Amino acid sequence: MSLPPKFDVSRAEIERVVATFYDRVRGHPGLGPVFAVHVDDWPSHEARVADFWANAILHERSYDGNPVAVHRQAGNVRPGMFETWLALFDRVLAQELRPDQAEAWSALAHRIGGSLRAGVVDRMRAQNGAPILR
Repeated sequence: MSLPPKFDVSRAEIERVVATFYDRVRGHPGLGPVFAVHVDDWPSHEARVADFWANAILHERSYDGNPVAVHRQAGNVRPGMFETWLALFDRVLAQELRPDQAEAWSALAHRIGGSLRAGVVDRMRAQNGAPILR
């Protein structure tokens, strides 16, 4: 028995949101260079991220990665980037989806983003042991 989707969104809508988002990321002055260091095959990256969201929302089993490990290994993800990422993602959601869909997906993205931030950048410490917040 499969679980029902967390909210009403189709796989095609997920793929459209992901494609639009990464189009915006590539042109973003802060995020674009961070991604450009790691992504040389955008269609493959977007397909993988769409699989992530399809797993998180639709309960598909097409994604088997570890986002925390990937973002830790990137080495250039810094505090503050998650807020920028989420703000851009929220704008794309509002543009591409109905308000109820955008609100539900945004809430999920902010929960996941908070966990990802905690696992990736909140662990960063300055030499004196204080957390690096920016």
